[in-house]
Amino acid sequence: MQRSTTYQDIRTLSQKELEELTHELGQPSFRSKQLISWLFEKNVCSFDEMTNLPKSFRNQLAERFSFNVPTEKAQQVSRDGSRKYLLEFSDGTSVETVGMPNRNRLAVCISTQAGCAMGCAFCATGLHGLARSLAAREMVDQVLHVKKDFNERVTSVVFMGQGEPFANFDETLAALRILNDPQGLGIGARHLTVSTCGLIPGIRKFATIEEQFTLSVSLHSAVQSTRNLLMPGVKRFTLLRLYETLQDYTEKTGRRPSYEYAMIDGVNDTTPEMNALIDFCQGTLCHVNLIQLNDIADSPLKPSPLEKVKLLQRRLKMHGVETTIRNSRGSDIDAACGQLKQRFSVPNLGYLPSIVS
Repeated sequence: MQRSTTYQDIRTLSQKELEELTHELGQPSFRSKQLISWLFEKNVCSFDEMTNLPKSFRNQLAERFSFNVPTEKAQQVSRDGSRKYLLEFSDGTSVETVGMPNRNRLAVCISTQAGCAMGCAFCATGLHGLARSLAAREMVDQVLHVKKDFNERVTSVVFMGQGEPFANFDETLAALRILNDPQGLGIGARHLTVSTCGLIPGIRKFATIEEQFTLSVSLHSAVQSTRNLLMPGVKRFTLLRLYETLQDYTEKTGRRPSYEYAMIDGVNDTTPEMNALIDFCQGTLCHVNLIQLNDIADSPLKPSPLEKVKLLQRRLKMHGVETTIRNSRGSDIDAACGQLKQRFSVPNLGYLPSIVS
């Protein structure tokens, strides 16, 4: 019954347009409510799943519309139960998505863009630049794909995969609201986290929304020269401006941002780097997530020894900074952003800027 993905995705229609479509196709008005329920509450991905609609009505819909859901091109399964997917959309664009089960919870890490323009030195995604931004529905479809594959309810989503969410702000916010909608997936706002490299205009806009979505900032160094080398795409947003913006954010929202700090041997795990991070965080409302860098083949950047990670955690806690060492999920598969896609598209990672002396 499913038609070519060149047809318009029926989920792009508004509820009013669906009501008009139902009337146009000669169906009684209650059918539009059933159709809307399937699309916006049950989040089905095919007409065949709409079991209380007459087959003739489903055929009419399939002749004009489709579900442009992504297809799974590859999947890797970790010993810890995590599953990493390479998903391809109807135009051939592919992104990575990760499902991370933990007891009775299922977290999903999704991409907001295909590729990335930020050019972070430690990330495989940015090596070939940005292909395009994703639509909100394409972000939600990643969550639905994982939900269906695990056959479990998704309890949290992190917008921490490929791409910079705040470079695609409107679609990211639309996706957050679809996921949060109690008539849809009903994921609590505080269980929906957006991770930014530090795009200040996006943080300021994020502070004005009503929902209690969670903000995470990829910091990785509190020394300007080091951060410029690690994250050249946000060089224009200085640490001083970022600090001031985040203080404004906490004052306006009362919410605690978290900082992601991927520890890199000999780069951001030295005593001066640790001191700078303590100074940046001390006395502010924040939480620091420390993680050993994912090891990417051919990269000059290597993970810090676990002893150094634990040392930084102890020092931060001594200065009153809430800190967690985040376990690296899927370390036995292509865990880092962009690695699985690289495996299926390019033979090697190419040149990475060397910042290790």
